[in-house]
Amino acid sequence: MAATTARTSHRERSHPRSGADIRAAFLDFYQQRGHRPMPSASLVPDDPTVLLTIAGMLPFKPVFLGQAERPAPRATSSQKCIRTNDIENVGRTARHHTFFEMLGNFSFGDYFKEQAIQWAWELSTEVYGLSPQNLVVSVFREDDEAEAIWRDRVGVNPKRIIRMDEADNFWASGPTGPCGPCSEIYYDFKPELGDDGIDLEDDSRFIEFYNLVFMQYNRDAEGTLTPLANRNIDTGMGLERMAQILQGVANNYETDLIYPLIETAAALAGVDYRLLDEKGQTSLKVIGDHSRAITQLIGDGVTASNLGRGYILRRLLRRVVRHGRLLGIDRPFLKAMGEASIALMRQAYPQLDERRAVILAELEREEGRFLETLERGEKLLAEVLATSPKQISGAQAFELYDTYGFPLELTQEIAEEHGLTVDLEGFEAAMEAQRQRAKAAAVSIDLTVQGAIDQVAGSLEATTFRGYEALEHPSCVLALVVNGEPAERAGAGDAVQVVLDSTPFYGEGGGQVGDRGVLLGGGDQTAVDAGVIVSIEAVSRNRSVFVHSGRVERGMLAVGDLVTARVDAACRRRAQANHTATHLLQAALKQVVDPGIGQAGSLVDFDRLRFDFHCPRAVTPEELQRIEALINGWISEAHPLVVEEMAIEQARAAGAVAMFGEKYADVVRVVDVPGVSMELCGGTHVTNTAEIGVFKIVAESGVAAGIRRIEAVAGPAVLGYLNERDAVVKQLGERFKAQPAEIVERVVGLQEELKASQKALAAVRQELALARSAALVGGAEALGAAPGGQPFQLLVARLDGVEGAGLQTAAQGLADQLGDGAAVVLGGLPDPADRGKVILVAAFGQAVIAAGLKAGPFIGGVAKACGGGGGGRPNLAQAGGRDGGALETALAEARQTLRAALA
Repeated sequence: MAATTARTSHRERSHPRSGADIRAAFLDFYQQRGHRPMPSASLVPDDPTVLLTIAGMLPFKPVFLGQAERPAPRATSSQKCIRTNDIENVGRTARHHTFFEMLGNFSFGDYFKEQAIQWAWELSTEVYGLSPQNLVVSVFREDDEAEAIWRDRVGVNPKRIIRMDEADNFWASGPTGPCGPCSEIYYDFKPELGDDGIDLEDDSRFIEFYNLVFMQYNRDAEGTLTPLANRNIDTGMGLERMAQILQGVANNYETDLIYPLIETAAALAGVDYRLLDEKGQTSLKVIGDHSRAITQLIGDGVTASNLGRGYILRRLLRRVVRHGRLLGIDRPFLKAMGEASIALMRQAYPQLDERRAVILAELEREEGRFLETLERGEKLLAEVLATSPKQISGAQAFELYDTYGFPLELTQEIAEEHGLTVDLEGFEAAMEAQRQRAKAAAVSIDLTVQGAIDQVAGSLEATTFRGYEALEHPSCVLALVVNGEPAERAGAGDAVQVVLDSTPFYGEGGGQVGDRGVLLGGGDQTAVDAGVIVSIEAVSRNRSVFVHSGRVERGMLAVGDLVTARVDAACRRRAQANHTATHLLQAALKQVVDPGIGQAGSLVDFDRLRFDFHCPRAVTPEELQRIEALINGWISEAHPLVVEEMAIEQARAAGAVAMFGEKYADVVRVVDVPGVSMELCGGTHVTNTAEIGVFKIVAESGVAAGIRRIEAVAGPAVLGYLNERDAVVKQLGERFKAQPAEIVERVVGLQEELKASQKALAAVRQELALARSAALVGGAEALGAAPGGQPFQLLVARLDGVEGAGLQTAAQGLADQLGDGAAVVLGGLPDPADRGKVILVAAFGQAVIAAGLKAGPFIGGVAKACGGGGGGRPNLAQAGGRDGGALETALAEARQTLRAALA
């Protein structure tokens, strides 16, 4: 296709300009050329090798590797992505982002270089209307074929075809996996500078907007390249970059894809983006970029935590709050940014509307938590910054991290804003010292037994599990560990670990506990006449070897013996009921609370079950009632379970739920409660939900940030639970002389009486503090002259035995009596017997504030003498300390400082 044709089209056609139109034009262009449109995959990839979806090709990685069937010979998509590897550049350069959209067209063994290159040129010049004079292309240094296509088929000026090295023009999705040479199209903002000496590294002149990857190799862990079975095409066009080009703005942030969020943040801060300096504009850009990212992450089920993608979300979220405070936003504002982000992106991603309540709740919860962290840590950080001329020490950075929850990255960012660095080596040394202290304090555990069984298991083949079909099975003893040592035989009384060639015992895994039962040998191998009886109390897995732990009750057991392995049927039935109940619980949570809920862990025991799940809020009592009723309804409906093995891709296509991060074989076991639940699971289950009997939720709680836990009982365990609760109710009834229905009312009455008594006691203490402080008025010292001619009134005194609220009331009362020129400082020990807690209060009149003194910073400085700190409003503030022995010195310093300032 000749360049002149493109110029003619550019003159004659109108071209897309808005972000939505650019996206639609790309997808329409390739759909018209036989590409199947694919929806954007989640930011949480079905790939344990990466935390987040970082490229448009990632959802197709199994196809490129030949591990999955291709959805079509050709596909096209607009894929949402997140990258945080260069987060420090966000807002500072024209085009670095965390969240971005990658427009892509893909060929799975269909077309290759020539069509990919010609279509990319046609799209760029005819559909988007870019002039060929503004375009430059790059090719891999060894790719003669691609260069020839650009030069001879497309007609690009050879001076505008640049060969580049592997770092720039050889693409890979990661250290391993599909890869290949690539060719990129750049937009030239300054074509008048000519074609000689083109340097594509010049970001002020060039922007790369379309990358064509010729996916033809797979790289293994050793770095070896092997040809893929099919040559593929993987392309990526940055939506934000193309929007910048077509909308004619200075950077990606000022496009209609992000700028509305910048305007929202600017309005919240009461500033004008166009009038701000570079630092202020950078903060608004960070807020705009990160707001899109955190909204999309939460929408895809990520909750803030200190691990993995949860940590990425928390870090991004806290950067938004931090930059908001730099702009003067001193109140919660993430909910407003979340609302604006949903409104901006809902047309392309309607699921954001469906998840709106979850997104906003997570933003509010995490912002509130971080504001508390900031309030505690910023005071210490301000002191550190004021006393550190060049560098924040590792010990100081670690105290901020360990005591106040300040992430190291945040400390580094704030330090950089003040022209300081952070001693990272010192921080790591402090972290290691803490690890060593924890290690020294840990309880010593004897690992001898585990070491022995590791050694034995490492030399054996995998155990054959027969427990799906039978609870009793003949087996051969392959190995023994007796009292912690490998052995050939074991006698009565010996603690043993037994490895069998095959077993009906379920080995602990997938949250389900191991079976209990017996091994019977000799005689007729019944429990009565067996010559050998080994009670089995637990079964675990060491690699793929099942280890049966128990004790020899009778006879002698030896390696090579044939035994009958018999599972305790009653225990197995209870475990099966509880395991199936956890599947029903997950299905009910998805139906009642949020379809995006995912499992974070579980425990299936004989008498209880526990299910941990990702959720940013507590499940309400009403929701718990609905969940319980729904599960008991499914139980009473007597749904039969269907258990079958199938290919992993077939299971996923059928909708089977998998645990993220779990590694599954090519063939998986699927447990299906038709119409209710379908999960990949290797555990044991009932054959019909009716076997569960009844289900009862015992408790709901939070176990970590964004992780909730439901504890429940099922089957016979419910009766034990109800009997226990009934006994408690009877005891309370006897204690309160009340019927069961009256107990709650009686307890509420007692609580209200206690609250009233505590309130009255607090009032009496405040009155006592006022009464004691009244005698202090006469000790006020007149100093200088306040505005209006009246002298300042200085009063510094000690008042022990008064809590903080009472001391504040007393100080404010004294200041009111002494007038606008009052400077009152009170300090004391709330409990004179406890010299480790000091309270200091300052109350200043308006004339003192006008003279340049503010109660907050002043009392915070005074508290340093007592090993503490604090702050508050200009007229009234409170601080605390840990050294009561220094209180008199602190009060004396306060008096001296005020005299010097007010005299």
